[in-house]
Amino acid sequence: MAGGFVYIMTNGPSGTLYVGVTANLAARIHQHRTGQGSDFCRKHRLNRLVYIERHETMLEAIAREKALKKWQRTWKLNLIGKTNPEWRDLFEEING
Repeated sequence: MAGGFVYIMTNGPSGTLYVGVTANLAARIHQHRTGQGSDFCRKHRLNRLVYIERHETMLEAIAREKALKKWQRTWKLNLIGKTNPEWRDLFEEING
């Protein structure tokens, strides 16, 4: 089974957060950015990729996504702040 990614989208620093999982990160983020991703991302205009985790299997990625979705908002903000303190959009970095 192929690996997977857990990611967090937002509409700005400390804005609305969306935790997702995918096997193809670049394609999935492109979907979100063009309004073809989740209804939640479209409704809240979440188009900035601010956090990424790579996992060896999709099962591991799905388990991590479920765990993160249960986290308190403050914990998620701290997680993003540790790896991406400027809250820069990581899409350009993964899209090369």
